[in-house]
Formats: sequence, C-alpha cells, structure tokens
Amino acid sequence: MTTADKELTMPYIQTVTGRMPPESLCFCHCHEHLMITKGRSYLINKALCIDNYEKTLTELGQFRTGGGTTIVDAQPGGCGRDADALYRLGQESGVQIIASAGFHKMIFYPRGHWIFDIRREALAELFLRELTEGMYTDCDETWPRRTCGAKAGIIKCAYDACGLVLQYKKLFDAAVDAAIRTGAPLMVHIERGAAPLKLMSYLDRRQLPLNRVIFCHMDRAEDDLAVHKEVCRHGIYLEYDTIGRFKYHSDEREAEIFAEMFAAGYEDQILFSLDTTRERLKSYTPEGIGLTYILDTFVPLLKSKGITEAQLKKISCTNCRKILTFDKGN
Repeated sequence: MTTADKELTMPYIQTVTGRMPPESLCFCHCHEHLMITKGRSYLINKALCIDNYEKTLTELGQFRTGGGTTIVDAQPGGCGRDADALYRLGQESGVQIIASAGFHKMIFYPRGHWIFDIRREALAELFLRELTEGMYTDCDETWPRRTCGAKAGIIKCAYDACGLVLQYKKLFDAAVDAAIRTGAPLMVHIERGAAPLKLMSYLDRRQLPLNRVIFCHMDRAEDDLAVHKEVCRHGIYLEYDTIGRFKYHSDEREAEIFAEMFAAGYEDQILFSLDTTRERLKSYTPEGIGLTYILDTFVPLLKSKGITEAQLKKISCTNCRKILTFDKGN
C-alpha cells in the first residue's frame, strides 16, 4: 500500500479546506451558523441572515484567538448556505469549518422549491456528491448544477413537530442512505413538540448506527431529562446550545442540565455550541454575546458548578473528535 493509499484509509474529519486528522481538533462548537444569505429564512426571521463576510471573518478571528479551533456550520444546501464563503472563511480564518449537506425545516424553502419534488434516490445522490465531490453553490432556487471545491463534512436534518410525514420521511430516508454509504455523521435539529424517541426508533430500524447521530437543541426542545437519558442510553450524542439564550432559560439552568447528564454517566455523549444568529454575533450586533461566549463565560460557570477539566475536554474536544470522524466500520 502506498503512502497515498494509507492516507485515504486513515480516520478523518472533513472540513471545507480538506481532510484533517481527528487529533487536530481541540475546541469545537458543534452547531453554528456563520453565513446565511438573504432568502426565505430572512423573510421568516431577520436574525437568520448572516451575510457580511468581513464581519463573520472578524468573529472567527476572535474565536480562534480565544482558543477555538473548529466549528460545525449547520446550514444545509438549498436554504441560504453560502458554500463559497465558507470555503474562503476556512482558508482565511484558520478555523476548521465543517459544512453541512442535508435539509432544514420545510418552512425555510419557498413554494415550488425543487426539494419538494425530488425523488428519494436523486436526493440521496445529491447529498452523497456534496460529501464526496463538492458542495453546490446554486441550489437555493434552481436545480443544483455548479459545485465548489469544498466538501460537506456532516449531514444536517430537521425533525419538525409534524414528525415523519411523507415529505420528511423521504428526506430522512435519503439522508440515512447517504450517511450509511459514506460514514458521515448525521446531525438532527429537534423541534419543540417533536418526538425524539420515535425518531430514534426509525433510525434504528434503518440500521444506522446510533453512535453516528447527534440530536441538537434538546436542552430547549425537550424538558424531560429522562428522554435525554434514554436517547443517550442508545448511543446518540446530544448537542446542547441553549447557552446565552435567556428567552428559554438561564445559563444556571443550562449548567444544571449538563451536571445532571454527567451524573447519569453520559459525559461521553454531550457536545455544546451557541447556534448563533445575526443578533447574537458581536460583529453584527454589538450587544450580542459573540462566538467567544462559551470560552469566556460558560466554561467558567461550568467549572464553578464542579465540572472538571477532564469533563470539559470531553464535551469540547474528545466527544467531537469521535462523532465528527467519518466511520464506515460500524
């Protein structure tokens, strides 16, 4: 086996600037939004437009200076993802950016969008190409044709309160197909009012290894921590990001959630992030919290509540390395 062949079979995390060894990741936010173009999302909520390249670059520079190394951008194709900008940001900021293939909630796609008519098989192939060849840059309104040099490194899905009705079932089936074929991790937005345990059962029936799955936003979508623990018991990772989001609950309550999940034995399956919007990024809105908020504010709070350095390393680094590494061996 040649050196090149060995490199192709080595474990890797896929960033917009290429493959990186998992050990290069040191402090990671697992669910952010760095660039969202003005489109359907903006019409629903103006905070869902993050479109100034220089401001986002400034934000990433502050994150890196503060000790951050890696960010998962959770905006999938077809609803405002700016793949070209993510590629440039990855090159210029020095932050390892992991982009998303996949789909968001249907409310973020205009009527007549191709995502409503595309067949499952073609959709799975589209996700597959974004993971293996390059992300599409022209897919917001027209059928995608043009790709850039950057590949997606994760599959993002959205589980809405309506559950796996026909449209969402097709989308999830396609995403699972692509995840199984590539070994890419699957990240799921959990909407409040959805049923996480039903989705878990579906993924298990599809024979997707549950230790390749992240459920996001459960700290604001599901109040019953018994459900969180049941999900973790089956191997799924939980990404908590109701940090500095006081309309939901305080950081004190957030720290209590972390502490209870750690006490239950699930510190190896917890991740964190901020799930930023335009209003929460300091470079866009001066009174925002900024990408350094976890490093500057929330980590000290966790420490004050008895969370150890070893546990902090797990949620910011070790767990991220495990789930974000492509794995076709399971």
